Amino acid sequence: MAGSTYGTLFTVTTWGESHGSALGAVVDGCPSGLSLCENDIQKYLDRRRPGQGKFTTARREKDTAEILSGVFEGRTTGTPISIIIRNNDQISRDYDTLKNCFRPGHADFTFDQKYGFRDYRGGGRSSGRETIGRVAAGAVACRLLESVGIRITAYTKSIGPISVPDGEYDFTQISENPLYMPSRSFSEEASAYLESCIKNQDSSGGIIECQIEGIPAGIGEPVFHKLDAALAQAVMSIGAVKGVEIGDGFRSALAKGSDNNDAFTFDGSRIRKRTNHSGGTLGGLSDGSTLIFRAAVKPTPSIARPQHTVTSDGKEIELSIHGRHDPVIVPRAVVVVEAMAALALADLLMINMSSRLENFTAFYYPKDSKERRP
Repeated sequence: MAGSTYGTLFTVTTWGESHGSALGAVVDGCPSGLSLCENDIQKYLDRRRPGQGKFTTARREKDTAEILSGVFEGRTTGTPISIIIRNNDQISRDYDTLKNCFRPGHADFTFDQKYGFRDYRGGGRSSGRETIGRVAAGAVACRLLESVGIRITAYTKSIGPISVPDGEYDFTQISENPLYMPSRSFSEEASAYLESCIKNQDSSGGIIECQIEGIPAGIGEPVFHKLDAALAQAVMSIGAVKGVEIGDGFRSALAKGSDNNDAFTFDGSRIRKRTNHSGGTLGGLSDGSTLIFRAAVKPTPSIARPQHTVTSDGKEIELSIHGRHDPVIVPRAVVVVEAMAALALADLLMINMSSRLENFTAFYYPKDSKERRP
């Protein structure tokens, strides 16, 4: 299988299947000397861990991170960082009835067409559980970004039709409710909506919003590797994500140029924008303001309500999916979006170090030293 590695200089390769022995990630290109321990990774894994409430799958996994290489005495060594998370609560027999049919909304049909063979136990490599490796690697990227003052905050903006208005965010509430919404009242309303979905044997989608503070201006590449494009590619690679917009996004198509353009001003110390319709990017490069984007997440395709499909030999059947499934993907996907944003940004920051000759010479010939750095 091609395509399990992401990044140019700061790279991550994920591996493993939903019902295999373990999953994990290998992070390469992380500089030496970064403070890192298993607890730094565990904090992120705990946010996507299953079995934590009525709106997540009942699958019970500890999702304990174990660092196998690349860290010594609490600091990265500059060599590949290998992280493993073992599976402990697979019930593969739940999928025996699905081995010869194609579940609506899943990758069963396309996977079978590509490879002529598939791991039907929970979707194998196409399962949402694959994202655990992304989160583990993203935790490393977040530690790297924190070292240069960049902070990422992702949260649930909406569940189905229940959306938190922009002016009513309370970020202190994000970790205080199971839906990771920045509002207690809207979280309660969304919970009631999900209860109705469960009662009707159905599921819901939603929108995840992400804000990134502290990015210096000029990050990204102006043509094919735009910051916008890198973020969209990273976030769209998450299986349940069906759309990404940055700044005003699709609302920009309804605006006039005089309204959509962000005026510049000088605040006495630096140039900044008065508004942020562009979402923190201009020409594919960061502009120094808050980077903001949203990801549309589809409803969980595994639902108990009967659905029409066919078997591998073309027989028409009605299918009801039973087992342990999330009625909504969004809350557990919040940290996955955060992780992928961190990976994209960490890679672009490292690439950006080669954009100016002064950066090159400053490293190899520091001004305060007459000797070349080894």
